[in-house]
Amino acid sequence: MEFTGFPTAALDFYDDLEVDNTKSFWEAHKHVYAESVRAPMVALTDALAAEFGTAKVFRPYRDVRFAKDKTPYKTHQGAFVAVGPASGWYVEVAAPGVRVGGGVYEASGERLAALREAMADDKAGPALERILRDLERSGFEISGQRLKTVPRGYDKDHPRIELLRMRTVLAGRSYGFEPFVHTPELLDRVRQDWRRMRPLVNWLAEHVTG
Repeated sequence: MEFTGFPTAALDFYDDLEVDNTKSFWEAHKHVYAESVRAPMVALTDALAAEFGTAKVFRPYRDVRFAKDKTPYKTHQGAFVAVGPASGWYVEVAAPGVRVGGGVYEASGERLAALREAMADDKAGPALERILRDLERSGFEISGQRLKTVPRGYDKDHPRIELLRMRTVLAGRSYGFEPFVHTPELLDRVRQDWRRMRPLVNWLAEHVTG
């Protein structure tokens, strides 16, 4: 299937799902999900696979076993291309539109220790700072989980202490519901932004292990 954009029906579907997140709504509209959400997402990620790798298109069902919120369905459709432990590229469609991202979304134990060791390194750390600075200048939002305190084992006067407080490192850009998200142009936009995030993804793939 050739990617032609996400139809307006995809965004409308999630608008309605946020209001009526029930099995009865889903059963009545699952054909809209299949045709207007999942099929275009598969087509988009298939078109990107030769350059970036095969994506995991996430299931629409929420794991509610340990959640206070028992609504059964996710209010977005995401897809992720992994290049290392919990790191890679991301694309999502939801009621607010389409957005892209890249980075490491989970780090703990050995993985977090490796991330901080690289951040503290006098070569790898400044390289990451330059990558994040360049992405910000290109219009990406830099985010991630941050410690309010100093990470154990590091001095509060470390020159990259703000970087070391980050437990995850993410770059992202929202396209919202700009007209191009409904056209084949979206494929080029995602491809270009994933390429712009390649230095970050490559840095994480090299330094985040475990």
